Amino acid sequence: MAVKQISIFVENKEGRIKKAIDTLAKQDINIRALSIADTTKYGILRLIVSDNAKAIETLENNGFIVKENEVIILAVPDEPNGLNSTLAVFDDKDINLEYLYAFASSKTDKAIVVMRLENMEKAIDALKESNIKILDNEDIKDL
Repeated sequence: MAVKQISIFVENKEGRIKKAIDTLAKQDINIRALSIADTTKYGILRLIVSDNAKAIETLENNGFIVKENEVIILAVPDEPNGLNSTLAVFDDKDINLEYLYAFASSKTDKAIVVMRLENMEKAIDALKESNIKILDNEDIKDL
């Protein structure tokens, strides 16, 4: 089961990321996880938030370009080789990993990993076959 992530395209200028974060904060939208990838001219701020619809509307009304897509969120063992053993599932099925980012929570002994894969349906099937639990919005709400 996939979770929706929002991606915000921001100019690589002083204060633009802060403005995006402030815009969400003013609407009481909680950021559960984030990642930023940048180039010399722009960046992509990827977020898992508490309310995607409200976040998208608010950001667009404040001049941001926003896209929503699906990601997979997993809890992997927080130990050496924990992530690698999970990634092996995708390697064995020839599923390309586009990107990932991770965060830790004091409420679990696992590392939480957000992944975007080239073939999401095939990736979900591979994880289910390997008995790896995919987290959903309810699972991550309290992390």
